[in-house]
Amino acid sequence: MTTLTGLEFRPLVVPASIDAPDAADFVEMVRVRNLIYREISGHDDHGITADELLPHYRPSEYETRLSWVIVDDGAIVGRVGLDVPHEDGSTAAFWLIELLRETWGRGIGSAAYELVERTAREHGRTVLQSWAEHPAAPGPQLAPPTGFGEIPEDHVARFYLRHGYRLEQVERNSAFDLTGSFAGVERLLAEAQAASPAYRVVQWSAPTPDEYVAGYAWMKSRMSTDAPAAALEFDEETWDAARIAEHDGRYTSSGRTILVTAAQHIETGELCAFNELVIGKDHTEATHQEDTLVLKEHRGHKLGTLVKCAGLLSWREIAPDSKRVITYNAEENRPMLDINEAIGFVPIAYEGAWKKVLDD
Repeated sequence: MTTLTGLEFRPLVVPASIDAPDAADFVEMVRVRNLIYREISGHDDHGITADELLPHYRPSEYETRLSWVIVDDGAIVGRVGLDVPHEDGSTAAFWLIELLRETWGRGIGSAAYELVERTAREHGRTVLQSWAEHPAAPGPQLAPPTGFGEIPEDHVARFYLRHGYRLEQVERNSAFDLTGSFAGVERLLAEAQAASPAYRVVQWSAPTPDEYVAGYAWMKSRMSTDAPAAALEFDEETWDAARIAEHDGRYTSSGRTILVTAAQHIETGELCAFNELVIGKDHTEATHQEDTLVLKEHRGHKLGTLVKCAGLLSWREIAPDSKRVITYNAEENRPMLDINEAIGFVPIAYEGAWKKVLDD
């Protein structure tokens, strides 16, 4: 336990359930988390219930997730997190610090960052990476070395810069209106089908059917190598049936719904592109489009359009009361942005991806 002028960084207890006697900090952490995201974005699309978030904090053989609640005068006002991957030879760690805006300017964030960097060093990590939303604002703007996208030099950006970070990538947060016409989606799907006669669409919800586990695992492993990453560092991940089962269990154990739409090469049976749509137990909330990837060796056949459009059309039956889909893409990922824009996704926010290499 670390204290500083009445401030406490208390290790987060991960309870067996949100009804457990020791669940109070976790439940309150989630409530504060949701308030912080609303303050940043102006909407509740990033909100989640405590029981739906809890599976993501369960111990995992693939990473160590270290978490603290920030307690000020007895009240939880934020959280700190540090994820340490377990891939062989990994030097990277991923962190977040989130604080209610009313606490800004008192040095709490910098004290929390000292905890992050010290803990990362204790775990042998030398590359620290973090993401933050930067709402549009007038004034000076920052651009990453990629040359794609920019963010305002706001309070959060200045925090990263002050602590020795460099903006490496800008991600676009886009939204698709699920209450409007799907005529364009249907047209694009027909065009993609015509351009990809050697492929067919297959879909499933968790748990993944046995026949698709190996192919899905291979595609998930390629997310760490095939997606545009600028100068960010990601370990090549190894996915197998056990890791897919853990992934699926995070959704099934909390009542969240995930639809995976994949393109399958008909001749070989290989899965070569996929898209994920996710929603919580409340089907009136926003839908989240999570991973999307076309394996490099199968690009050029409109498979990205195929799986995105097929997924959206099926989603109308699964979650007809969800109002919009939100997704994230690197600003330099023009092929995927072209698909999104053609479908009807529009930009609503931008995130900065920040990196620091620690001195020895």
